Amino acid sequence: MSSEILINITPSESRAAVVDNGVLQEVFIERTECRGLVGNIYKGKVCRVLPGMQAAFVEIGLARAAFLHASDISIPKGQTGDLQETPTKVPSITTLLREGQEILVQVIKDPLGSKGARLTTQLSVSSRYLVYMPDTQGIGVSLKIDSEAERERLKTCLVSQLDSEVGGYILRTAAEGVTETELLADLKFLHRLWQKIGERKLSVNCGEPLHEDLPLALRALRDLFSPEIERIRIDSAETFEKAVKFAEGFMPECAARLEHYTAVRPLFDLFSVEDEIKKALERKVSLKSGGYLIFDQTEAMTTVDVNTGGFVGHKNLEETIFKTNLEAAQAIARQLQLRNLGGIIIIDFIDMEEIEHREQVLRTLEKAMSADRARHNICPVSELGLVEMTRKRTRESLGHILCEPCSTCEGKGYTKSAETVCYDIFREILREAKQYESTQFLVLATQDVIDRLNDEDSTNVAELEQFIGKQILFQCEPQYSREQFNVVLM
Repeated sequence: MSSEILINITPSESRAAVVDNGVLQEVFIERTECRGLVGNIYKGKVCRVLPGMQAAFVEIGLARAAFLHASDISIPKGQTGDLQETPTKVPSITTLLREGQEILVQVIKDPLGSKGARLTTQLSVSSRYLVYMPDTQGIGVSLKIDSEAERERLKTCLVSQLDSEVGGYILRTAAEGVTETELLADLKFLHRLWQKIGERKLSVNCGEPLHEDLPLALRALRDLFSPEIERIRIDSAETFEKAVKFAEGFMPECAARLEHYTAVRPLFDLFSVEDEIKKALERKVSLKSGGYLIFDQTEAMTTVDVNTGGFVGHKNLEETIFKTNLEAAQAIARQLQLRNLGGIIIIDFIDMEEIEHREQVLRTLEKAMSADRARHNICPVSELGLVEMTRKRTRESLGHILCEPCSTCEGKGYTKSAETVCYDIFREILREAKQYESTQFLVLATQDVIDRLNDEDSTNVAELEQFIGKQILFQCEPQYSREQFNVVLM
């Protein structure tokens, strides 16, 4: 598989795209004014404790107080007898925190919509191959490293480098195949980083960061690079130099694949990345067969509806439906990553009569989702023929980053028809005619509403004038949305 990472940098925005065989798979966007916060460590102050929710709100210098649940609080050993006897039991939040208390916290979820950031006191810092967790013990290995022999080798290599060290470690997916020397370099880097955080803790004020994660361009190298990545193109000379320095220090195998892109054609025009981003903001996704998908994102969940559209197939109806669902399963997996949709996701595949077809579509979806970096869980087909799944959400979806609710429909996704607005106007005229004395009425509305009043509904207007005994005049207001109108007494 031919894979590339494209990194586009402007003063106001950084973007990174992962392209496999010329097809966009993932896109990451970070705007200078609102950089992502996940991984940042702050000295915070508890501003409110909520026993009923087993949680607290913590001020960390953001517009909204951040949320800290009791289950995300690191418990010192021996703090409570109950905890030692029943490790899975979470103590009451009131025994863990008090209002006004200063506390070190780390962001695990960016603010989403109206919700503040989510925090943990179980701090960790990351490098290329390792995650260091000073408040825990033990060594874990990424589940994406399948080989049991490789998992044991990595554990053995790491243990040999630890000399009564305090803290726990996770070996990341990128550690697969690395040497003991490379692990040692990562280990030393993490210890130096943690030491600096400890020193900074003594000097910063509440609400200030002790540690901020890397900018998007360098995070892309750290988190997205793999042996399958053939090339990493960066269109900023300054960022390219920083990337080379970072790679030479921490990722030597990546340095040779960095390329400063200097062509006149914009970087994201390669592989039609810009066009794919635009399509990912649309509700409808067309399939090559002629079928299509409909994505609807709400506060509670995302729903995906599969339709055959213009695809009629060449055999029977069941075969047509089966092929459409197979294609849809692969397209859905890609769109979930590209749009970064998380939380609860409900997929309504077209009903299939044959059980084997249903199982094969589910297997296709699971296989297509296997490359997804976000943790996810796919449930069997329900009695209603729906596939329910969850996908971990740690940052805003692409739609929430690039779009905002429509001012005309207020986020509903639809507006009243011109016909409906005309009938609203008739009711308002009747209401005002009964309450006020006037010689005539002036209706202010959009052009399409005025056109309908003068055309299709002209008979209704004439009958209404006759009924109230008043003349009705019309005037177009270009600044109005369709649902806006005014009835003025003259």
